[in-house]
Amino acid sequence: MQTLFTLLWLTLACGPVHTTLSKSDAKKAASKTLLEKSQFSEKPVQDRGLVVSDLKAEDVVLEHRSYCSAEARDRHFAGDVLGYVTPWNSRGYDVTKVFASKFTQISPVWLQLKRRGREMFEVTGLHDVDQGWMRAIRKHAKGLHIVPRLLFEDWTYDDFRNVLDSEDEIEELSKTVVQVAKNQHFDGFVVEVWNQLLSQKRVGLIHMLTHLAEALHQAGLLTILVIPPAITPGTDQLGMFTHKEFEQLAPVLDGFSLMTYDYSTAHQPGPNAPLSWVRACVQVLDPKSKWRSKILLGLNFYGMDYATSKGSGEPIVGARATQQILQRGSCKSINTSSAVSVKDKAVTLEPSEGLWLRLQLPP
Repeated sequence: MQTLFTLLWLTLACGPVHTTLSKSDAKKAASKTLLEKSQFSEKPVQDRGLVVSDLKAEDVVLEHRSYCSAEARDRHFAGDVLGYVTPWNSRGYDVTKVFASKFTQISPVWLQLKRRGREMFEVTGLHDVDQGWMRAIRKHAKGLHIVPRLLFEDWTYDDFRNVLDSEDEIEELSKTVVQVAKNQHFDGFVVEVWNQLLSQKRVGLIHMLTHLAEALHQAGLLTILVIPPAITPGTDQLGMFTHKEFEQLAPVLDGFSLMTYDYSTAHQPGPNAPLSWVRACVQVLDPKSKWRSKILLGLNFYGMDYATSKGSGEPIVGARATQQILQRGSCKSINTSSAVSVKDKAVTLEPSEGLWLRLQLPP
């Protein structure tokens, strides 16, 4: 995973930039990027002098799509690595083909689970399933598990109450999910349901998830649960999923996808994932490190684009960050104070038509 992570990090984090691109330079750089974006390198980024604290803007533009072909399939991390392929960054399908060996699980964001009536459930989104892509990445990475995200969508409180209070409903739900996995040749699911129910019916939800996991396990399938941060962003308050729930589900689930990102908001711009907060979220869930291997720490490979004169914010991936550097002329400053966590980096670009742009970057 290290090589892929380095590639994505180079795409986003320009580091302290001391070079300004003129409009003519930008055009040349953009042209060269188009020529070089599909080229390989025989050397990793470390040997090419790209892992530095004073990376130049030109290097970001010219190198943001290049990677070391010799390292593309080597894995350097012994633990599980789950990668999401999302609709808002469709390039992930191609990236996964190249770096499939870096992952243990891949989760395309395809599916929704809906309740259609008494003991009636339907998995929608199956038209998005790409069996050819699944075969391709499995060919590149033996043992890779494809576990689509399964979102409980359009569920009312009454839907949850009726299902969680009925063993027959839970049984039918589990049968539906298992059958879809078998029909579509999935290896399990990443289940997203905890946020939908908020703090209500937690006991019933834990029971349902336990039953679902057991049904999937009997079919040789995996169950991973998406969980919110254990500490509410910007506060010292516990979140909706704490040590108590974690201890109950850790023995029966295969993993937890922990949402340690999106810490800040457009109204209070700041770091995407402060290191102290990320660490605290893990420690709250598992203070004795009993089940740490099941915690899949959420690492965001996107920044936030804060247009300070508008007060709005939106995610920004590497290609767009590079575009902004080209269009706006330069990275004017970056916060690298020793008093600031490595997670708190930001780049402010020079004005274009009177608009300052602040890019908040992940590590």
